[in-house]
Amino acid sequence: MSPTAPPLEARMAELTGRHVPFVKATVVRARRPASARPGDTALVLADGRVEGFVGGACAEATVRVQALRTLRSGESLLLRISPEETADGTGEPVVEEGAVSVANPCLSGGELEIFLEPLRPVPRVVVLGESPIARALAAFGPVLGYEITEAAGADGITPEELAGSQALVIASHGRGEEPVLVSAVRAGVPYIGLVASPRRGAAVLDALPLGAEDRARIHTPAGLWIGARTPGEIAVSILAEVIQAVRGRSVEVEVEVEAPPETPESPGTGSVTAVDPVCGMTVSVVDSTPYSDEGGDERRWFCCAGCRAAYEKDPARYAKADAS
Repeated sequence: MSPTAPPLEARMAELTGRHVPFVKATVVRARRPASARPGDTALVLADGRVEGFVGGACAEATVRVQALRTLRSGESLLLRISPEETADGTGEPVVEEGAVSVANPCLSGGELEIFLEPLRPVPRVVVLGESPIARALAAFGPVLGYEITEAAGADGITPEELAGSQALVIASHGRGEEPVLVSAVRAGVPYIGLVASPRRGAAVLDALPLGAEDRARIHTPAGLWIGARTPGEIAVSILAEVIQAVRGRSVEVEVEVEAPPETPESPGTGSVTAVDPVCGMTVSVVDSTPYSDEGGDERRWFCCAGCRAAYEKDPARYAKADAS
């Protein structure tokens, strides 16, 4: 981090407050000559950026790959990195319950054990309306660990709230529905539910200035069919449908991803991986990943500048290795 960058604790608080997902990576054990030390910490964002320090470029590349996987799964992990082959001798990561061991041949010796803790935002649900169903949603949502934002009217829902929300439920019985529905669709809110009868709901959708595909994203009548009758039962059916929609989505679309700095060319957001042709490491394809267009039409990605330099000295050598 630069000398002017805020402490990681402040950065974590900022990201959490803005509902931005990230992974906290903490070195828990280091065997010399590893450059990192126990207690060193970094944050890995969903676009692959690493803020902080948990080792050199090669170790960081391994941390990035595994951290992004934990961010998608939501499960913490102990990552062991060693320059030696893994126990099974295949060179592939060895996965155990709660841990993974990775051989990183580029390390200059030493070993690292790093605890990866994914920190994903609490799902936020915006509820529009003051009806009994709306009140029941506000009461039941926190029991599920959801953050419920109550909006009394259309003016109470800001674009920022919609952009950072995983669900919008409208239970206002005809008050201020249309503009909020259009705004939610255009903001890409994962779940949009309208409490209405089938007949009224269809009429509302037909009147919206949206295409058929966008209208299909709006659930009306909102909720799974469970034979619900009372406001509380209907709220339960709606929350069940919210769970089905939100939990079935990957983190890339489930939560707001902090936009990276503008770059001339953005190769990816960390969900794409490639194999370094020199050392065989799996690396995440992000803005900071070294790459080369030498030796053919296919772009190659590397764990560090050293592997890229070795490749560019003799691209044909590594092309032959790939073919064998």
